[in-house]
Amino acid sequence: MTGERVLAKSKVLEGKYFILALLFAGWSLGNLDRFVMNYAVISISKDLQLSATSTGFLLSSFFAGYALMQIPGGWLADRYGSRKVLITAIIMWSIFTALTGAAWSFASILIIRFFFGVGEGGYVPAGSKLIAQTFPLSERGRAMSIVLSSGAFLGIITPIFATTMMATIGWRMMFWIIGGIGVLLAALFWLYIKDPKEAVEDVREEGNSQQPTSLLQLLKYPFVWSLFIASLSVNAINWGLLSWMPTYLVNVRGLELFELGWIAAIPGLSAIIGTFGAGYLLDKLPKGKDYFYGIISAAFVGILLYLMFNAGSVTEFMTYQTIIMIFGAFIIIFLPTNVLKTVPSQIVGSAMGFVSFGGQLAGFITPIAIGFIVELSDGSFDAAFWLLIGFAIVCMLSFITLAGIKRTV
Repeated sequence: MTGERVLAKSKVLEGKYFILALLFAGWSLGNLDRFVMNYAVISISKDLQLSATSTGFLLSSFFAGYALMQIPGGWLADRYGSRKVLITAIIMWSIFTALTGAAWSFASILIIRFFFGVGEGGYVPAGSKLIAQTFPLSERGRAMSIVLSSGAFLGIITPIFATTMMATIGWRMMFWIIGGIGVLLAALFWLYIKDPKEAVEDVREEGNSQQPTSLLQLLKYPFVWSLFIASLSVNAINWGLLSWMPTYLVNVRGLELFELGWIAAIPGLSAIIGTFGAGYLLDKLPKGKDYFYGIISAAFVGILLYLMFNAGSVTEFMTYQTIIMIFGAFIIIFLPTNVLKTVPSQIVGSAMGFVSFGGQLAGFITPIAIGFIVELSDGSFDAAFWLLIGFAIVCMLSFITLAGIKRTV
């Protein structure tokens, strides 16, 4: 009997880690599809003759669709299960990734990237719900950090991959190839991903018999709004740097495209360390203490941003950005992990969608805002950096408010 129990437990462990591996692979491809645009836009802007403002709109068009799909994507996962949403997301974003390579005008690529964002928008809420149903509370921080670490790994791979592909086969063929890979990955999800009948372990609070059963009920809790604001502000910094730093380093710091690919990969190494470290730390910290580390992280991000844009050399600039990635990783992992540990699994998709909506709204606004600022400043990025520093201050304040807010439901 004991042997049967051990065998059953072993199968459960294999199953949940295989699911985690597929979620990691899916989000790796999703990050690749998004990140390559930050490098391809250098060639696309020349080919389609785009101004800085038009380039900003192009970089933000993805986030318009992505942000709009966050809450509906989470609701669909809660209503119909994670499997359907995950497979649909991968197929749709892969189709529009391939179509990016066929764009012939500013209007066409703007529309294509918008629907690419719509396709990708349901993946994180649905994937988060699947993690909540598959992993116990004590492991959800590490599980989420593993999935989100794909962004850090792709932060290393994408600059080298994108610049090499663009220099050899061109940006159009690059998008066609990535789109084809997505269709193959969707087939793996169709074969191996199943919806669990119930969560392994659910969120419970003693003395609370009326837990929220919908997103509207959950929005009555102030801590959700603090997480929303923190998500908006930290992602404004994250996507402001990711979307415009390649252009900044080429146009202002004078890097060549191939040289940019290798140098831009360096911060990704620190992001990996920060992501895994954050996941481990968040599972070990006592409840109520994690916000304190969020305050410290946001404060250091603001200070380092100031030092970064005043750096006297590219080496110094990249050093500060590398350290920013470590502190930023804690904040980015904290937000979804906090949702997974405080919200019942039956509505965790909707809750994750709402918090993520704040981050993707920032992803839509920030590249456009920076484009306007750079154009009005005759190519200067100084005001853009001050904008990002302001978001770091807002993020820090949102963590401070969490100190006195009830964060269980």
